[in-house]
Amino acid sequence: MAVDLGELLRRVARQDDDAFAAFYDLTRARVFGLVARVLRDTGYSEETLQEIYLQVWRSADSYDPTSGSPLAWLMTLAHRRAVDRVRSEQAGSQRESRYGAANVEVPSDSVADSVISSEERRQVADCLGSLTDAQRECIQLAYYEGLTYAQVSERLSANLATIKSRMRDAIRGLRKCLGIA
Repeated sequence: MAVDLGELLRRVARQDDDAFAAFYDLTRARVFGLVARVLRDTGYSEETLQEIYLQVWRSADSYDPTSGSPLAWLMTLAHRRAVDRVRSEQAGSQRESRYGAANVEVPSDSVADSVISSEERRQVADCLGSLTDAQRECIQLAYYEGLTYAQVSERLSANLATIKSRMRDAIRGLRKCLGIA
């Protein structure tokens, strides 16, 4: 006996617990497989699976049979939720590395550090002066303003390959000038 997922989904939209259990039993393995491939972590996959079926319970009435099969609707919903989870985890770890490290106090000799730091800044400033204007502008935008190469390219209205070439040459020049080569 073939089970009609569309009919089960219509019944889920009317809050039918038995239909939801049947829908879950019939689709769980495929949805979990998709989510596990995207997330590559069993714990996150199980949590995300619960979120997906909670969303199914809450929004089953949004399924439109003219837009595709119930399984396609469910798999699209699952894929989106899994990708959102990946993005959320990446953003969280980036925030943690950016702000967590900023809050860790590293013991140091502040007088020695300020003298060394002042001397290094002077050397870097001198070496920046040895670059061409175009190279110096690229370095300032990328390293002091935090722009990506693509953003530098847009800001300077220059080809991305040209910006990469300028950056490469500028970094070589700075290394040579600073004796880091």
